Amino acid sequence: MNDVVSDATYSVTADELRQFIERYEHLEAEKKDITDQQKEVMAEAKGRGYDTKVIRKVIALRKRDKEDLAEEEAVLEMYKAALGMA
Repeated sequence: MNDVVSDATYSVTADELRQFIERYEHLEAEKKDITDQQKEVMAEAKGRGYDTKVIRKVIALRKRDKEDLAEEEAVLEMYKAALGMA
């Protein structure tokens, strides 16, 4: 009887493990599709004459906290002024 319980436990664990792996694989496929779509958007923007490096920088800036960004920009301006760059 102990062998039956062990086999049943193993079967359930294997099924659960398989589900985790399949979910992860599905997410990986979705991530690849999204990455491909992002590349297409950037290629289209580049084709229309936009600078994709700058676009990526703008996207990164939009993700950041406005207060942190403002503080960093203020410090940058101060440093540039100190070096005669402003």
